[in-house]
Amino acid sequence: MKFLARKPQKETSEKKKKSMLREWIEAIIFAVVTATLIRTFLFEAFMIPSPSMEKTLLINDYIFVSKLSYGPRLPNTPLALPFTQARMPLFPNVRPYSTFIIWPYKRLPGFGKVERGDVVVFNLPVGDTVLTNKQGEDVDYYRELHPERFPPPDVRPIDKRAVWIKRCVGLPGDTLDINAGIIYINSRPLEEPKYSQRPYYLFDNECKGLPDSVKQRFGIDEKSFQLRGDSTKFRYYFTAEVARELRQLGYNITPVIHSVDRDSRIFPKDFEHQYNEDFFGPIIIPKKGLTIALDSSNIILYARAIATYEHNRLDTSTSVILINGKPAASYTFKMNYYWMMGDNRHFSEDSRFWGFLPEDHVMGKATMIWLSYDKDRIRWRRFFNLIR
Repeated sequence: MKFLARKPQKETSEKKKKSMLREWIEAIIFAVVTATLIRTFLFEAFMIPSPSMEKTLLINDYIFVSKLSYGPRLPNTPLALPFTQARMPLFPNVRPYSTFIIWPYKRLPGFGKVERGDVVVFNLPVGDTVLTNKQGEDVDYYRELHPERFPPPDVRPIDKRAVWIKRCVGLPGDTLDINAGIIYINSRPLEEPKYSQRPYYLFDNECKGLPDSVKQRFGIDEKSFQLRGDSTKFRYYFTAEVARELRQLGYNITPVIHSVDRDSRIFPKDFEHQYNEDFFGPIIIPKKGLTIALDSSNIILYARAIATYEHNRLDTSTSVILINGKPAASYTFKMNYYWMMGDNRHFSEDSRFWGFLPEDHVMGKATMIWLSYDKDRIRWRRFFNLIR
C-alpha cells in the first residue's frame, strides 16, 4: 500500500513578511528595554561636572557607576520615560515621570555594602526640598516678601533628584570629628585619598609666586590667586604629595585652615554649633537600630533624618520633644546613614553643608573612567583608570 505525502500548505497568508517600519520599531523597543534594564540593575554612565573631587576625578571625566556593588535599587517612579531624569530634554517644564505609582525603597542583593573610602554616586538628599541663598540664609523669609522671585521648592521623588558624587568618609555608627581640617573617625585620624587636594598659602618675599615651569612640572592648575592686600602671600591648590615636594625645593608653604568661627552655611545651620569646613563635630552618624538620646542640644542634628527621611511627625516647638505626638527622650533609627565629603575639601558642598546621606539615596559605586577630555585635548592617560 502506498501512502502519498501531503504537501505542506503555503502559510504566506498567515505569516506575512514584516515591514521595514515594524522591524525598526521592534529593534528600537528591544534596545530601549535592554538599555533601561542595564542602567537600572548593572551600571550607568555619568559625567563629572564640578571640581569637588579633584584631583581624583576631573571635570569632564566620564565614569561608569556599578549598581551591583551595593545592590540595584528599584526605581521609586516606575512610570517614567527611559533615559530621563527630572526634566524632559528641550521641554524643561514637562516632567518625564508620573507619581501616580510610587514604589517604596527596595534594594536587591549586591556584591557588598558601602565601605569607608568608596567613591559613591547618590541622589542629593536636600537639593530639591530646601532652598538657600549664597549666604546660607533660608529663602522662606524672602519668599514671603517676594513670592514671584522665589517659587516654592520643587519636591521630587528620591530617584528623580539631582545626582552627586562624593567619597564616603563616615559609616553608620561612626563618631566623626574634624579638627583643623583633619578628619577623625572614632578618635583616629583618617588617611587622606592619594589625589585629594586642598588650598595652601605660599609665602614669597619676591612677590612672584610659583613660576610656570614649576606649575607645569607638578600639574598645578590656574585656580590660584594673589590675596588682596598682601603681595607676598599666594594661594594654590595642591595634593599633599606636591606640597611635600615643593617644601623640599625650599618653598614656604602652609595649609589654609579656617579660624574657629561659625559658618552659617554649615550643617545644621543653627547658632549653637560653632561649625565650619575645618572644625566640625564630634557627631554620631545614625545607624539602623542605633538609639540616640535626644535633647535640645542635639535634636537639630537629627531632626531631618527623623522627620523627613524616616517619615515621623516631629514637634520641637516646646521644651518637650514630641515624635508622632508622644514625648521622646531618645530615638531608634530605621535606616543606615553615611557622611560624604569631596576630595577637594575646600571646594566641595558635601555633608558638612547638608548633613547625613540616607541609604535609600545611594545609587552605586563609581568604578572606572571610560572617557576624559579637557577644553582643547583628550586626556588619553585617564582612559579606563579605576577610581580609588
